[in-house]
Formats: sequence, C-alpha cells, structure tokens
Amino acid sequence: MSATIALQLDPFALAKELSGKQFIDGEFRPASSGKTFPVINPATGEEVAQAAFGEAADVEAAVAAAVKAQKEWAKRGARERGKLVAACGAALGERVEELGRLLALETGKALRTESRVEAGVLADMFTFFGGLAPELKGETVPFNPTMLTMTVREPIGVVGAIIPWNVPLLLMAMKIAPALVAGNAVVVKSAEEAPLTVLRVIQIMNSILPPGLVNILSGFGPECGAPLVAHPKVGKVTFTGSVETGKIVYRTAADKLIPVTLELGGKSPMIVMADADLDQAIGGAIAGMRFTRQGQSCTASSRIFVHDSIHDVFVETLKEKVNALKMGDPLDEATDIGTIVSPQQMDRVQSYIALGKETKGATAHALSAMPADPKLAKGLFVQPHLFTGVTNDDRIAREEIFGPVCCVIRWTDYEEVIAAANDSEYGLAATVWTRDLKVAMDAVHRLEAGFVQVNQNLVVQPNLSYGGVKTSGLGKEATLESMLEHFTHKKTIIINMK
Repeated sequence: MSATIALQLDPFALAKELSGKQFIDGEFRPASSGKTFPVINPATGEEVAQAAFGEAADVEAAVAAAVKAQKEWAKRGARERGKLVAACGAALGERVEELGRLLALETGKALRTESRVEAGVLADMFTFFGGLAPELKGETVPFNPTMLTMTVREPIGVVGAIIPWNVPLLLMAMKIAPALVAGNAVVVKSAEEAPLTVLRVIQIMNSILPPGLVNILSGFGPECGAPLVAHPKVGKVTFTGSVETGKIVYRTAADKLIPVTLELGGKSPMIVMADADLDQAIGGAIAGMRFTRQGQSCTASSRIFVHDSIHDVFVETLKEKVNALKMGDPLDEATDIGTIVSPQQMDRVQSYIALGKETKGATAHALSAMPADPKLAKGLFVQPHLFTGVTNDDRIAREEIFGPVCCVIRWTDYEEVIAAANDSEYGLAATVWTRDLKVAMDAVHRLEAGFVQVNQNLVVQPNLSYGGVKTSGLGKEATLESMLEHFTHKKTIIINMK
C-alpha cells in the first residue's frame, strides 16, 4: 500500500516535502504552537528543511491517538499483527535508496558505507519481528490438578520511544517493531539533529497500519521528550542516548513505576593478543571504531589494547588503512567517511582531540585527508585521530567522545589487560582477537560487557541480543527475548474446575 506514496530519490526535495511536519493519528501535522527549528546539512552548513517544534500539547495529541488505536490493535491476533509489521518491512525494503539518501543528507553519514546499509537493516528488523508474532505464547502451570492454571502475554499499552541521531533508523526499528507485534501502540520522539528520515518511515508505515498506532514527534528533550516520558498514559519507555539523559528518564519513569529499557554510552575495549591475525585485527579495528561513521557509535572500539610485540606494526598498518579512506560529500558514492552530525558535537570532538594532544606521553596521529571541494568548506569534517602513548587512566581513554578519536594502548601482561578493559564505568561491547580458543573463552567470560565478540566486530543485527551492563544501560534489544520481556506483561490465570 505504500506505493501510493510517490518514491522521491532527490533527498533535498524530500526534505522540503517533510518540512515542518510531525505525524499524529494517521496524518501530517505541524506543531501545535506553529514553531519550527532548522534541519542542517552537516556537509555544507546549509538549511535543508524545518522540523516541527513539538511540545507538551503535541505529546498529548499523539498519546491520545495511540491510546485509542492500541485498544483495537490489541484485539487482533498476534499473527495478523505480525503480518502487517512484516508488510511494513517489505515496503521499507523497497525504499532503501530513498531512505538512505535522505539519511545521508541530514546526518552526514556516507551513503555507500553507512546510510544505505542502515536503511537495509531497518527493513530487515521489521521483517524479523513480524515473523516472531507466533511466539507470543503463554504457559500452562502444574499448580493443582483441580485447577486450570496458565499464563498469557498481554501488551503494556502505549510505548514512548526516544531515539538518537547516530543510527536513527535501526534503533527506531529495534524499539517499535517488537512493541507493535506485541500489541502496543507507539509514540516516537526523534532526535532534533535527524528528524526527517524517521518521519518518512512513519509515513510509509501509516499507509499499512491503522491510524494512530505509530506516531512521531520532533523536538527537544525538555519540551518534548520529558512530557512524553512523564505522561500518565505512557506505560513503557525505551530510550537510547547519553548516560546523563538516561538517568533523567529512569528517575521520571520510576515516579510512575513503569518499565524502561536504556541503551546508553560505551567505551568499548578491543584486546589484540600477540598471536592475532594482524590483517583480521586491523580490519576489525577499522570496522569496530566505526571510522566510516566518524566514530559516532556507542559500541565504537575506542580503546584498542595491543600486545607489545605487535604494537608498532599494528599502529603503522592501521594508520595506512585509515589514510586510504576518502572523506567527502556524504551523497558521493566515492566517499568512505562523512561528517560529524552537528556543530555542538564537532566542538566536543575537537575539544577531546586538543585534550589528547596535551596529554603527557601521548602522540596524536591525524589520518585521512580533509575534502578539497570548496563546496564542503563549511562542512563538519574532522580527521580521524589515533592516539598512542596514552594509558587507560587518561581522560581520552576513559570518557566517551562519540567521534573519530581512538586510543591504542600497549600491554604485556594478560591479567593486567583484562583488568584494564574492565576498568570503566561502561560495559556495552568488547572484542578479543586471538587464535587461541582457550584464551578467547577465558576472556569472553571475564570481560564486563553485554555484547562480546571474538575475531570480528559486527554491528547490531536482528536476533543478536544487544544491551549493556554498568552505566551502559538496562535491558536487551533486537531479539524475541526483548519483545517478550520488555513489551508485554505476563498475566497468571487460575480457573477452579471443582
């Protein structure tokens, strides 16, 4: 049914088409106040659209629509709900190019290496969860032979989903797809830096789903996100973002005693053993550090611990490989690395680069080349920086930067490197690189992280349980487990047959 929405492969024209709009109760609406804020192309600094400035009145309208739609949606059989969510996946899969190009425009993420890929995984996530609908099962309980005792899974009601700007399509899909299949309605609050592509996704989904079931608001945290979390009819909140904001969300949700899922920050360790396959580990460092995304990833392998015996050759080879990556216009197929998302994030990254250069014993290695095109002179481009000579106690090795800044730390003692990897407030992801299975198994069990890999550095995928420990968050996403545990209540039913 999404064919009724004309395909638009010109991202600039599509941005204008979506300008100033939210999607509430099956239709585009401006903000109730009429206010907007600019959406900037980070590659040029030019305004490409306006976004609706959502506030409490818009939250009220969206939640009211969701409450109404959810009652009827929950009455449908789980398999019927799953088929409709899977149909959304199919429709979105037909628009990978459209969505990828718009995402590249508003976030600055390179089309070929990042944005088009993310648009594809978005569709896959809806298809995956649509197929899990038959697994919304209850249990029979052998409590008493004279009583029929069973459990059923019931939806929570209205879910508030707050998403970030770095991977907005994938992270939105991980929240709303399982919520919908489980019988809930959803109100999404987009990131102010990236409101357009997710708005297009919701428009497409609303051509398939009943009106009011999925709504999206754009705006800022205090004016839009906070009233969504606090709304008395919102029974579940799922949030991806900073630790500081996550704590605020958690406190607000605690006042209502509602469940939350939090995916927060990370400072992920990558441990390279002396026997590691060097080429494999170098490729893993480039992929794991998310250099093509300008390091803007919660799981970025920004602490790379390399054994002393291979440290120097590892560093030189990594520098050579990153230098070969081309930085440029995100919409250019030749571009490997795009931009930082916003001036505020640019300032943050540059402040950490300056801090690294002032760190005692540290050596800064600026990599790749800045774009030569004068049209990109005002773009938010930052050279990837590799720091050597740092310790795990230095600030650039401890604090999440969310940019293309990576520390390579030399080590010699296995026990010490495991301790150093765990010496962090974060615990989202970790990787180990070795040919020794015994060492690998020991390390993966001892590393304090929720997502641990050996000899690879995959990004989040459907059916891989994803979530952190410590201040990296609460709960898991992307699996059947996440749908059952985070988007349903279990009800116990006892029928006396005497």
